[in-house]
Amino acid sequence: MRLSEIFSPDFIIDDLKATDKKAALEELTQIITERETHLDKPKLLHVLSEREKLGSTGIGDGVALPHGKLKGLDKMLISFGRSSNGLDFDSIDNKPAYLFFLLLAPEDAAGIHLKSLAKISKMLKNGNFRRRLIEAKSKEEIYTIIIDNDEEF
Repeated sequence: MRLSEIFSPDFIIDDLKATDKKAALEELTQIITERETHLDKPKLLHVLSEREKLGSTGIGDGVALPHGKLKGLDKMLISFGRSSNGLDFDSIDNKPAYLFFLLLAPEDAAGIHLKSLAKISKMLKNGNFRRRLIEAKSKEEIYTIIIDNDEEF
């Protein structure tokens, strides 16, 4: 499975305005629901907030991977956001998060959900990859960096 099959530049926010976790989740879901108009934004936010109650998806090193499974969803969806100032996402290292990959999977797609999370997590362990995402000048550059690195994993 390649990220290029499930991820689009249309789902990238290169300058998140959010200053807290709730607002970041709202922005990351908004960009999805603007394009996937059949999805219910409050329902998505509920699924994500319920997942956050189990433990923060702020994995450290300036990264957060909010995710959830949604009944009635027919395909995997990913949005990406970058915060210039960083924000508190209750990360395990207690540091601000700057890079956000939000993953939504169909309720019955545990395999692809976990594989996608693992792939993105592995990519984000690379400090050079994170730095390039932070320094990218445009949505298109962010997309290219992600897709080019996907080929390596």
